[in-house]
Amino acid sequence: MKFVAVTSCPTGIAHTYMAAEALEQAGKAAGHDVQVETQGSAGSSPLDPAVIAAADGVIFAADLEVKDRDRFAGKPTVDVGVKKAVHDAPGVLAQAIAAVEAGPVAAPAADAPAAPTTKVDKDASVGTRVRQWLMTGISYMIPFVAAGGILIALAFMLAGVAWDQNGAVEVTKVPVNEIISGFDAFDLKDWAVLLNAAGGAAFGFLVPVLAGFIAYAIADRPGLVPGFVGGSIAVTVGAGFLGGLVAGFIGGFLALWISRWKVPKGMRGIMPVVVIPLLSTFVTGLLMLVVLGRPLAALMDGLTSWLNGLTGANLILLGAIIGLMMGFDLGGPVNKVAYTFGVTGLSTVGLTAGATEYRVMAAVMAAGMVAPLAMALASTVLAKKMFTHAEQENGKAAWLLGASFISEGAIPFAAVDPFRVLPASMIGSAATGALIMAFDASLQAPHGGIWVLPLIGNPLGFLAAVVIGAVVSAVVVIALKKIGHNTVVEAERTADELAAA
Repeated sequence: MKFVAVTSCPTGIAHTYMAAEALEQAGKAAGHDVQVETQGSAGSSPLDPAVIAAADGVIFAADLEVKDRDRFAGKPTVDVGVKKAVHDAPGVLAQAIAAVEAGPVAAPAADAPAAPTTKVDKDASVGTRVRQWLMTGISYMIPFVAAGGILIALAFMLAGVAWDQNGAVEVTKVPVNEIISGFDAFDLKDWAVLLNAAGGAAFGFLVPVLAGFIAYAIADRPGLVPGFVGGSIAVTVGAGFLGGLVAGFIGGFLALWISRWKVPKGMRGIMPVVVIPLLSTFVTGLLMLVVLGRPLAALMDGLTSWLNGLTGANLILLGAIIGLMMGFDLGGPVNKVAYTFGVTGLSTVGLTAGATEYRVMAAVMAAGMVAPLAMALASTVLAKKMFTHAEQENGKAAWLLGASFISEGAIPFAAVDPFRVLPASMIGSAATGALIMAFDASLQAPHGGIWVLPLIGNPLGFLAAVVIGAVVSAVVVIALKKIGHNTVVEAERTADELAAA
């Protein structure tokens, strides 16, 4: 059979492409042709209409709404989450085969005009929907974090060269108007100020984007205005990330409630344009400015003071906890909570160099690199015979994924053997997080892995922490695999021996 598939995940970085590869490999193994369109953060290359027309069935492995879904109208379709395709691609393919054998389906009505993508299951539990709302906001916030954080980090790096000392402080003192009126392309100071201003502008959108798209996930388009305005007010009153979360939920639920009002037919046309944004924005702004702003700002100040007050063993313990979370589910909800804690810390610290938040971000990224590097080390160097041929091939790819801070590179190993891989991942990642704090490494960029090494404070300490954690995880997973029988590897070895005979 011939199948076409679309894969997408909230961040559009790792699961999107891992699911695509898993489906392609599952199709090849079963004798079917599977062609995949990845709708990731880098955009997508649409499938050829002729390929879609020739397909027997369609697979949607997506956590976001599929773009231009009407292209696949009338074909048997299965719709699953992206993790399902990563963990059980043969099972997803089997569902698609069953759908094709069940016969053709009626063509649905054409999709609505293109809109920002999100996917919230209205029939899911409350906890699941809350997570989906949060992940929608975070997925749209991450590109702003990455762009702003790296630009500011580059600005600090240039400032350290342009000014002999305290460059990170000096770069913030130069008025941007001076650069606008007389930019000198051969002056490092001007470049540092320019990069800092651009990065600061990107950071200024973090909380409004987070709040706006949380509200959008709850109420669709009517939620955008109260969400963005509430997020902007959260920044104004100093409520920061926590204020953005609260504003997003308030704005979203207000807009959803107002949109469900029963109004005369004559008013229906102005409801989405005037009434819903006006009333929801007014109430959201009133609550954030008068009622919630001050308490949330005090809470954020307390959190910042607590972080900057941590020293010694307490700081090391925080690093270990962050590491445990990063290694717990390899890009899942717990991992994303730790990552969000790190990146939002960057936005709250402002432009103060040497703050604890930079060490938290370093612990997040270093710990997130450990699991894939450990699995690569174990499967391609230390204990090849304990891993299947497919795992050894995945291990080769995991070197690059781990070095690039893509924790999901360890998922193929965890999917096959979670009770050995995940504990090993958590132990090694916790060790790395603790060592980052002990070595006083810091990071101003929210992503990049070894490719942003020049932007890391104490890069040798950072690398040492990652290497030590990866070795610890690799040794632990090998030790755990020696306990009991590795039935998957034994079955593969037996098959190879029979084939050879």
